[in-house]
Amino acid sequence: MLTYKYTARDPKTKQEVKSTVQAQSEQAAVKVITNQGLMPTNIELQDEQGGFGRDRVGAKDKVIFFRQLSTLVSAGLPLAQSLRTVSEQVSSKGLVLALGKIIADVEGGSTLADAMSLHPKIFNDVMVNLVAAGEASGTLDETLQRIADQTEKDAEMASKVRGALVYPAIVLFVIIAVIVFMLTTVLPQIELLYDDLGQQLPFITSVLLVIANFIIGYWWLIIILLAGGIFLLRQYVQTEAGREQLDVFKMSVPLFGVLFKKLYMARFTRTGATLLKSGVQMLEMMRITSKAAGNVLIERDIQKAAVKVRGGKTLSTSLADSDYFLPLVPQMISIGEQSGSIDGMMSKAADFYEKELDDQIKTISTTIEPILMIVLAVVAGLMVGAILLPVYGLVGENIAI
Repeated sequence: MLTYKYTARDPKTKQEVKSTVQAQSEQAAVKVITNQGLMPTNIELQDEQGGFGRDRVGAKDKVIFFRQLSTLVSAGLPLAQSLRTVSEQVSSKGLVLALGKIIADVEGGSTLADAMSLHPKIFNDVMVNLVAAGEASGTLDETLQRIADQTEKDAEMASKVRGALVYPAIVLFVIIAVIVFMLTTVLPQIELLYDDLGQQLPFITSVLLVIANFIIGYWWLIIILLAGGIFLLRQYVQTEAGREQLDVFKMSVPLFGVLFKKLYMARFTRTGATLLKSGVQMLEMMRITSKAAGNVLIERDIQKAAVKVRGGKTLSTSLADSDYFLPLVPQMISIGEQSGSIDGMMSKAADFYEKELDDQIKTISTTIEPILMIVLAVVAGLMVGAILLPVYGLVGENIAI
């Protein structure tokens, strides 16, 4: 249900009434208001997307929406009716609000693509252009199904990459937590013991105690510095220079650099194949995929290649000079150019890189585990040494006495 703000006049009292009403559409809201004996003079959809998380719509919700809409359109239902039916099944608040506005625009004569383009946080350029191509070619139902498949694959790949990063992040967090716990609880007890006996602590224990005392005494400052550092880093990453530095880091970091490169190759070829199959022109496909790549360096290379394609060169030749595209992509596209099936070869390249992505994630998982175990063993050894060396020292002195 959508919430509408309205202004109406009471015919009996001649007074102006301002309130809200919940309904499935603007027409339904007008009907509810008139049934109350009021004459609406103004009605508009209440914008609730400003709340925290309201304008965020998950990939799963989008996939369900496109699949359901595709089914209804292919069954022969009018577009506005199909949208209204789907909106009743949607659980995402942000998507429900957007669909309410889209339905109103479509009923007012707008195309679905134009109506969706007014909600860029939910429907990206790829989705909007695919819908426009589907409307122009009369294959909207097939196009909506392709969008659902594309969105699902993108979300699946991104989820796999995030999953590969979660395990080492959790282990590192545990290591840091153990270090802080040992420094702030166990080591101070050793210091008290040595002070009572008037003995001097070993060097490594003394260094760790300095760190421990700083953490205990200035924990609030550490939290402020961490929070401030994270905030400034996020602000910097949102700038053009910061985003470029982050993208360079992603593709150069050991182990994970190759993973990100294959992710970008799979995303470019899958999106490009979907756009070309839907009838989008080559240059327009390159413009859209450059924005959808998710990496400034890849985007820049695609844009450079687009200039060469506009000048008469083939896509494969234009991408072959790229610094960041893996060689297989232009090779597969070249085969597609010769056989007249660029979209088919790009789709095969996407399948290949998606499989490579799975294999790479498995390789990283098996490689990073022993590395993290070594790190954990070194840290544990250092902490145990800092604690046990003083104890053994005291025991040795007592034995000598």
